[in-house]
Amino acid sequence: MNENRLNRPHTTVVLAMSADGKISDAMRSPILFGSPADKAHLETQVALADAVLGGAGTLRSGGSAMPVSNPELLAHRKQQGKPPQPMQIICSRSGKIDPQMRFFQQPISRWLVTTKIGVKNWQSQSSADELNELNNKWEHIFTFETPEGEVDLLAALAHFAQMGLERLAVLGGGELVGSLLTIDAIDELWLTVCPLLIGGDRAPTPVDGPGLPTQMAPRLQLLEVKEVDQELFLHYSIKNRVS
Repeated sequence: MNENRLNRPHTTVVLAMSADGKISDAMRSPILFGSPADKAHLETQVALADAVLGGAGTLRSGGSAMPVSNPELLAHRKQQGKPPQPMQIICSRSGKIDPQMRFFQQPISRWLVTTKIGVKNWQSQSSADELNELNNKWEHIFTFETPEGEVDLLAALAHFAQMGLERLAVLGGGELVGSLLTIDAIDELWLTVCPLLIGGDRAPTPVDGPGLPTQMAPRLQLLEVKEVDQELFLHYSIKNRVS
């Protein structure tokens, strides 16, 4: 087992994609194309997590967090001593997030993981008198930065583990998933294959970014397949990479 897996939360990626492997169209439309069964599956995975991790692009597209509303799932979280809603963690290098979006009116706890420039960009949206109110939209603002000015995800994940987070659900987008895959920080994937074709070379996929050479690509182990109406629910774990 890679040593970094011992120093971070268990991470599960949960995404719906078209039959040709797209998680949205080229315009990043916020329309969800999964069925009610997929939405219920997503809510279940969110309810199992201590925190939900998402990229700023996905947040900008949807404008809100996926809440847990199913009474049975809420009761189960209560029995486990967890708050009704998991922590919502947004990863953004730029920090350019609209503080007026509905996400900030939802009854949830929010963390921002960003860079130094991201903190400046976030705070620049407010006057000095309103700065505290702006920063209070987040329970915590964390700065973890690589020498290249990107968010240091390994450092962030290690810090989350120290704070007691054991399970993360990653709901996109593809660039965030790609970054996590590159640092070997994904344990499981739930992929819902939906019966439509989106196409387009600019439409995002479950794993975007520069990608990996074939010889370095992680191999998956199929754990479970479920068919519900016209959708397939695929559950994978990530095996050790081929050397």
